[in-house]
Amino acid sequence: MHTDPAASTPVGIGWRQPHYEQLLQTLPALAFLELHSENFFADGGAPLAVLMAGRERYPISLHGVGLSLGSACGLDSWHLDRLAALVERVEPVRVSDHASFARVPAAGGHAGPHASDLLPLEFTQTSLDVLVTHVQQVQERLRRPILVENLSAYVGWTELEGDSMAEPEFFNQLTQRSGCGLLLDVNNLVVNARNRGAHKCEAALQAQAWVDAIRPGSVGEVHLAGHAELPGIVIEDHGSRVSAEVWQVFTHAIRRFGPVPALIEWDTNVPALEVLLREAEIARQLMMDVMAPVPA
Repeated sequence: MHTDPAASTPVGIGWRQPHYEQLLQTLPALAFLELHSENFFADGGAPLAVLMAGRERYPISLHGVGLSLGSACGLDSWHLDRLAALVERVEPVRVSDHASFARVPAAGGHAGPHASDLLPLEFTQTSLDVLVTHVQQVQERLRRPILVENLSAYVGWTELEGDSMAEPEFFNQLTQRSGCGLLLDVNNLVVNARNRGAHKCEAALQAQAWVDAIRPGSVGEVHLAGHAELPGIVIEDHGSRVSAEVWQVFTHAIRRFGPVPALIEWDTNVPALEVLLREAEIARQLMMDVMAPVPA
């Protein structure tokens, strides 16, 4: 009996507009496709038609960038309404967004315009309380748990409150208190370590220590992507192949958490579909190697 490799090694790719038609024509062996939720908020039109065509052939994971879960001014009701309608229509296997804020209060204390960026949170009890409240509100509306992604950040917060906590502990408390899962972006871990001054090998070791501090059973998906090295800074641009250091951390994460769904993200300088599929095959092979039985 032929076994689909995607069945036991759940690896998918981010499905972007340049690959819509080719993917539907060739139907490569993938465990799922991930799309950005906000691109499909309209009630109809060509983008939604493409999404539903993909939904007929693959499980869909919806990944958002606009909920602004950490904003103290609260959630945008319109955004949540559109997300809820999309989730009801698509019935995705996973729904996710980021541990970030992107809105500040407008007149009357309501959520203001979106900043078009994912801004980092303080890892404090106050920030955690806000995040837990908003995650629970989203989950109640969607009637399902969501995943929350750890962020890449190029600036940090000064410790003002005196109750700052380590980032992994922040996420451990978030998943325990809210019932959500963690979308573990291992590229972000490496990028952050590099921007703190670590060289490549040391960055991978720091990222692995971050992974080791996360509560087992809380990770619902892993993101893999490339990053750009510029003078004095490393940028999470999702515009190149996965680096050796990120593959190293991914392998470590699979050893710790098991074969959780893994995604190849590529959002800028989008290459030929075959390039993404080769990256997905690397992830699949690493997962198979890690999970292979040890000879007696």
